[in-house]
Amino acid sequence: MKSALVIAFLLMHATLLFAQGSFDREEHYILPKNGICAHRGANETHPENTIAAFKEAIRLGAQMIEFDVQMTKDNQLVIMHDDKVNRTTNGHGKVRHLSLRKIKKLDAGKWKSKRFKNERVPTLKEVLEIMPTNIWLNIHLKGDEILGIATAKAIMASGRIHQAIIACESEAAKGVRKVNQNIKICNMERLASRADYIDGTIDNGFQFLQLKSNRDDENRMTDLKKLKEHGILICYFHAEEEIKVKELLEAGVNFILTNHLSDMLDAFSRTR
Repeated sequence: MKSALVIAFLLMHATLLFAQGSFDREEHYILPKNGICAHRGANETHPENTIAAFKEAIRLGAQMIEFDVQMTKDNQLVIMHDDKVNRTTNGHGKVRHLSLRKIKKLDAGKWKSKRFKNERVPTLKEVLEIMPTNIWLNIHLKGDEILGIATAKAIMASGRIHQAIIACESEAAKGVRKVNQNIKICNMERLASRADYIDGTIDNGFQFLQLKSNRDDENRMTDLKKLKEHGILICYFHAEEEIKVKELLEAGVNFILTNHLSDMLDAFSRTR
């Protein structure tokens, strides 16, 4: 009887630990230390933020894939960058004003090319299901604390804590941390200057940040040195010239976001 009680207690404790993400899955997967990030998938050749674009990025060998998450009118998580569906589908209106059923009826591929006709707007769950377990997922949230909570729960349910990076501002970050403190966050709360942005990332204990090429980049080397000293992993948005790959990696950037995925991956392979 006593043994049964002990076993029951251990099982209950293990379940609680798992629910809180205390089993670090990174020990089972070797994730890249640096590389090229497919911005919205392989968007140069495929319709952005679609399953087709993500599968192509996987095929090409991207070390990280970035995509955007929003919440629909009926609280479902879909992949869409703009607040409106107008640019990348044949529909109209804001994502938050449309139900998942209506969004799923939209064509998200034909605007790019006729061969992508009938490509649909994917849900976060659908995207997570096709992703390999050994690359980084740069999940950019377009919303507040409620979206942070919902996304964190989806990450946990899919077993992707080890590879997920939630790129978000402070309100969404609060939601993520309410659900699970072990989910990595890329600070997107850019303040008055890059120096303030870096200090905010360090002070709040965020694991990643994303430097923008068009903002205060004249002090890049000093900024990168400071970030490395504090163990912050650095995403860089963005670079499209192959010559930049070696320069940025040698300077200390970990992942370079790009729209020219194939060429930039070729350049990255030459640095190894």
